[in-house]
Amino acid sequence: MTRVVVVTGAAGGVGRATVRAFHEDSWYVVGVDRLLNAEVPGADLMLGADVSDESGVERAFRELTRIGSIDALINNAAIQVLKNLVETTPAEWDTVMASNVRSAYLTIRAAYPLMRNRASAIVNVGSVHAVATSPGLAAYAASKGALVALTRAAALELAVDGIRVNAVLPGAVDTPMLRAGLLRAHRRTEEEGIVHIGSRTPLGRVAQPEEIAQSVLFLADPARSSFMTGQVLVVDGGATAHLSTE
Repeated sequence: MTRVVVVTGAAGGVGRATVRAFHEDSWYVVGVDRLLNAEVPGADLMLGADVSDESGVERAFRELTRIGSIDALINNAAIQVLKNLVETTPAEWDTVMASNVRSAYLTIRAAYPLMRNRASAIVNVGSVHAVATSPGLAAYAASKGALVALTRAAALELAVDGIRVNAVLPGAVDTPMLRAGLLRAHRRTEEEGIVHIGSRTPLGRVAQPEEIAQSVLFLADPARSSFMTGQVLVVDGGATAHLSTE
């Protein structure tokens, strides 16, 4: 029987790579993105929805009930505001929290009836900013820290229903989000910024989206990670292992 996976934020850098990874592993892939009519290679079905909005999530999952069941939910949708804490407006703070945390709560809640008692899995895509961050990313870091706490709480509550819940925390990944952040940080060019970040990472480079996608696939696949739940998998090229005062 073909396994079904739902990937939110499917039109983004990591989202697209995740869709491809599951497609190549013979899953039926449903992509969800607020970009209406987004074309994502490898997606068997694309649904347009803002997963931070309750009504949008309800509409999307009404469509999914026609499939009948879900084997994996990948909460990948996220946004980033690059501002110091005191410069971040309440509206910006709320938008980041809604996009990065509320969305996961809403999709887990909506997916639950289609996932219970199926040896299914939820993977929340967080960030190393949940455990070590930088100036100018307070709202983003707080949202990713909250996502880690949600992962652990959900893992405890959903274990009785056979649903595993884990998180992937990527470091710097060569995506449109990272490149846009580099431009806002006034680096001379995107490429110089990518090289600079890579040079400060123990492995000497930033990650490619496909590398994060393979970690997500690992945590979603019951044949590969069946005894893992409530865990946080850091995929950062060694960045958080490095002592910053060295």
